[in-house]
Amino acid sequence: MSPKKKKPGDPTPEVGAATDIAPVGRGQSKPPHERTADEDLDVVDWEKVAAMGEFKALLAAKRRFILPATIFFILYYFALPILVGYAPELMKTKVIGSVNLAYLFALSQFFMAWIIAALYMRAAGRFDGMIAAILTRLKKRRR
Repeated sequence: MSPKKKKPGDPTPEVGAATDIAPVGRGQSKPPHERTADEDLDVVDWEKVAAMGEFKALLAAKRRFILPATIFFILYYFALPILVGYAPELMKTKVIGSVNLAYLFALSQFFMAWIIAALYMRAAGRFDGMIAAILTRLKKRRR
C-alpha cells in the first residue's frame, strides 16, 4: 500500500510514531485498528443501510420489545417505595409467617428482573437472525 498524498489542511503526520505497529514506510499494510476511514478496505455506506427495509424492521422490533419492557421495569421497581410510602398498612400485611407484603414485593423484583432478562435473551436471538440476514445482503451487494 503506497502512502496517500496528503490533502491540504490535513493535520495527520506524514510519518508514523515509534510505537506504531506498522509505521509509514514499511512495505506492508496497516493493521485494521490503525487505518483511517480513507484507508479502510471494508467501507459500508451507512446511509444505505439505514434506508434498508430490513434494518428499519430490526429497529422497530427492538423498539417494540425494549420500550414496553423498560416502562414495565421502571413502574414495577418504583411501585415498592411508592406503596410503602402511601399504603404502609397494606404493605405491612403478613403473607407467610412474619414475612409481610413489602418483603415479598421486594423479593419479587429479583424474579421480575430475571424474567425480563430471559425474555430479552430470547428476543435477542431473533434480532441476531435479522442482523445476520442484513449482513448477508450487504456482503452480496459488495461482490
